[in-house]
Amino acid sequence: MERKTLVEEVKKQLCLAGPLIAANLLSFVLQTISLMYIGRFGKLQLSGAAVAMTFTNVTGFAVLLGMGSALETLCGQAYGAKQAKLLGIHLQRAVLVLAITSITLSIPCLNISSVVFMITMGLGAAISIRVSNELGAGNPQAARLAMLVSTGLTMTEGLVVGSAMVLMHNVLGRAYSNDKVVVKSVAAMVPLVALSHFINTIQCVFSGISRGCGWQYICVWISLGSFYAVGFPVSIVMAFFVHLGGKGLWLGIICALSVQDILLVLMATRSNLGEEANKAREKALSFNTTSERHTNLEALSCENISVEM
Repeated sequence: MERKTLVEEVKKQLCLAGPLIAANLLSFVLQTISLMYIGRFGKLQLSGAAVAMTFTNVTGFAVLLGMGSALETLCGQAYGAKQAKLLGIHLQRAVLVLAITSITLSIPCLNISSVVFMITMGLGAAISIRVSNELGAGNPQAARLAMLVSTGLTMTEGLVVGSAMVLMHNVLGRAYSNDKVVVKSVAAMVPLVALSHFINTIQCVFSGISRGCGWQYICVWISLGSFYAVGFPVSIVMAFFVHLGGKGLWLGIICALSVQDILLVLMATRSNLGEEANKAREKALSFNTTSERHTNLEALSCENISVEM
């Protein structure tokens, strides 16, 4: 692997991830600040806001994010195959579908989310774009390089952010509340949160790779199995039978993320990117052939009408 090629790939991913991270942070920082203000009113109000955050993530944000991720596959591969018309069609259809869905979901939701996760999500979106572009262009080796670079970037981010969280574990709670019990509870939970963030960085990058390859249907089963077959039972046992409380619930999340990481990594590393590149190219070019056929039929129809007249 040439050093120049590696540096160019790092630059491409950072150029893609930078604006995405900034947009995500700016989108969610207002809601996070709102949560900080709510915490000043008391523990009950802070708890209520936290419940609203969880409800929103599950019923609103996660739904839209999952639906929108289809574009990362379709548009990314169409762009790589230089099919501009197909790119526009995918975009227009997605805007219509997501607009209708957003109106429906906006009725019960108050969107408050984690600022830290926005960084990782931006990096995950960047690798999804890079992989889908290279597969659509028929460059499996470049897609493999993008995977390696993105893994290194996200793991570095996870270590840096996780370490910073641990070092500031006594301070973070004061951003949301002045109550000593709340501050102490947050300080005790931060190491587990930092660990889960690092594990989640791996999940984000390999989920991005999966979206770039169009493996969302497999990821659904991996997520369901990881969280409901592993994470949920572990959380119940650790929280209510081992009596670890909130820490037990979080340990269940960590176990679920770990299983999810292992399965996603195995799927990505054992895949044949050459075959995936061929599939992506065929999918994009088949649309172009179909489009040309419709255009020719329309032209022929117009000629027949002219002759009859």
